[in-house]
Amino acid sequence: MPRKRKAKDKQIEIAGFVGVGLDGDDGHKRITTGEKFIVAGGSEKTHEQMTEVLIEVTESLDRRGNVVRCKDELIALFHDAYAKRVR
Repeated sequence: MPRKRKAKDKQIEIAGFVGVGLDGDDGHKRITTGEKFIVAGGSEKTHEQMTEVLIEVTESLDRRGNVVRCKDELIALFHDAYAKRVR
């Protein structure tokens, strides 16, 4: 008989991310896309930081097979990527 999945065995598959920067007031329209993310708007610095963080997070997810066990695990990936990239 197949084993029933317990609630704690549940995994969340990540489809992708959208980053939106709201501090861009220099008239530039910035859009960057990756395989699993899109970043739109923001100042030059904000846009670059969001892009770097999303690249790091999607690479981490690729190594994990694109799944996390819970939202806290995903938040930790973002926190780690932010801490590495943003000073």
